[in-house]
Amino acid sequence: MKVFLRFFVLLLCAVLVCSAAAEESAYLLPGSDTRVITEEELWVWDRESLSYMFNEIMARHGFVFGEGGEYDTWFRQFSWYTPNDNPDNQTMVYNVLSNLEWDNYTTIKKVAAQMDANGEPWHNPDRKCYRNMEIPAPVNTADDSVILLGFQRVSLPRGNQLPVYAAPSYQAWRGNDGRAQVDTSSAVWSCGWENGWLLICCGTDTNAMRVGYIDGALIPGYAANLPTLKFAYQPETVTQACPMTDDPMVANTAMIWLQQGAAVTFLTTVTTPQGQNWDYIETTINGQQARGFIPSGILAYAGS
Repeated sequence: MKVFLRFFVLLLCAVLVCSAAAEESAYLLPGSDTRVITEEELWVWDRESLSYMFNEIMARHGFVFGEGGEYDTWFRQFSWYTPNDNPDNQTMVYNVLSNLEWDNYTTIKKVAAQMDANGEPWHNPDRKCYRNMEIPAPVNTADDSVILLGFQRVSLPRGNQLPVYAAPSYQAWRGNDGRAQVDTSSAVWSCGWENGWLLICCGTDTNAMRVGYIDGALIPGYAANLPTLKFAYQPETVTQACPMTDDPMVANTAMIWLQQGAAVTFLTTVTTPQGQNWDYIETTINGQQARGFIPSGILAYAGS
């Protein structure tokens, strides 16, 4: 029988929209860097929107658009978009896109070409349009309006930018294209230690939150009065395809999409005040250890 360990409860600010709506308000194509985009979902949009979609894939990596142009103006509305300091897109963007991202880019371009061949209008009011997209309001992650109960506010040595990993290891997956970090001068919460790594919750530069690990060796002398974390480490199988996120509080952005039948390790279960349960699990992303959250109720015990 599954061991349900609840070591913290997520507290959501009442003024925040639901996580699904927040994700949709952040990107035209949520998860275009972690999942396969289908032609069917593209055909509900107008032709104009598709041009923003394939540019969005590039913008995720800081693609530098013409200053003051339509795409530069559009993407600068979003806190997740940070143009690269080096404007050489060939070096900074094209060479770092994954095969999945290139496949999705090609799919969008294919549907766009088909729309052009069909004589589709550039702007079609009968289809979904990027113009109707809700621009997300910034989330104030500097105060306790969005916190994790069971976590407590901690005061790390200030003035450091520390790498954050999705599991307690330097070989683990790291978000934000391998650049996820925490500013120790900002608000940080923690709930405990695991093998010298501190499990934290912190804000991101995309007005979201992140749960991950920092190496305690990078904060020498810091001895927070926090417990040692204990997990179930139970083998499970995913019974239906689902996204895994390191932010079940605000954006719910997918780290990876897990397919039906995927083998994972169940760690614990968390619950929101609204009664929504999330399972904290361990799997791999591109061969790297990673931990994140999936909706409860879709795991099956895989042990003997």
